[in-house]
Amino acid sequence: MNIGITVYPTYGGSGIVGSELGRDLAERGHNVHFISSVLPTRVTELGPRVHFHEVEMMSYPLFEHQPYDLALATKMATVARAEKLDLLHVHYAIPHSISAILARESIKEKRYVPVITTLHGTDITLVGADRSYLPITRYGLQQSDGVTAVSRFLKKATIETFDFDEIEVIPNFICPQHYRKIPDSPLRAELAPNGETLLVHVSNFRSVKRPGDCIDILLHAVQKGEDVRLVMVGDGPERSAVKYRAEQSGVADRTIFVGKQANIPDYLGVSDIFLLPSELESFGLAALEAQACEVPVVATRIGGIPEVVTEGETGFLSDIGDVEKMAADTIRLVRDPEMREAFGKRGRELAVERYSTEKIIPQYISFYESVLNRSLTAAAV
Repeated sequence: MNIGITVYPTYGGSGIVGSELGRDLAERGHNVHFISSVLPTRVTELGPRVHFHEVEMMSYPLFEHQPYDLALATKMATVARAEKLDLLHVHYAIPHSISAILARESIKEKRYVPVITTLHGTDITLVGADRSYLPITRYGLQQSDGVTAVSRFLKKATIETFDFDEIEVIPNFICPQHYRKIPDSPLRAELAPNGETLLVHVSNFRSVKRPGDCIDILLHAVQKGEDVRLVMVGDGPERSAVKYRAEQSGVADRTIFVGKQANIPDYLGVSDIFLLPSELESFGLAALEAQACEVPVVATRIGGIPEVVTEGETGFLSDIGDVEKMAADTIRLVRDPEMREAFGKRGRELAVERYSTEKIIPQYISFYESVLNRSLTAAAV
């Protein structure tokens, strides 16, 4: 198949999943065309089956804001015709599904290119649920030729918000070869030079991720006499506030901010406990990546996280903002290396069993084929 993929190239799980999906599809012999404003961060190299088409926005004095959605639609239509795309797979409903539908309609007399929309979370729970965006988001869902969601939670939320239930649940995934524990890594020695227990948090540092709670968890552990350090991976609007919080709490010397990193598994693979205190997670991809690296997870019991983290087997779950319980769970894991190891091994086992590329990518391919068959049948009629 010739597949066009559009993601937000630098933010959140949707960009990660879309990029890695394209990479895996190319390895399986399909031709993948990324259509985006910049090359997605997880697309590390192009090749005979992986292509990139940059969306260029016109600078015109009349426009106060550059019309990205229209520029994207134009580029999608151009690539679809030139490359004879079989389908457009867009990640995130707003504005990607609307742009793809506009592209499809603009060229349908020459070539009908089905649109598949994958919902990742905040496009439904935050953006789409905003009353001003609700009608256009519902239209995007209804007009898509196929819709997938990354968790049962997100499907349920979409049905409740938009009264739309033609949704296939295809969860996020990991490549077991890329995500794994890394014993005796020099990075471990760099981050924990005195053998400290390493806590780690990975996010885009938005307020919804509650990264400041990680500092409070660290502080509780330090006050209880634990020899721990916290590695904060990523960047975003809350980073400076979190750094200030660490300084004011007296744990700045135990907190390491490493910024955005191209190879997240390097950090997960040398860590001991993963912290995910978010107030909203439609799936919890970061938790899945941690578990694949044999790192137990301390997280909030919200959204799709309970579908990923098994309470008492691969980690512990708490209510949003219950820092004291999350800290107690963290300390429990710090003090019990055998429990950490058991949770880690079980987490890896479940991650590979339920969410490996070998299990999930064929589900996407099967969904593509069913959408294409429906489109061909409709065209014949």
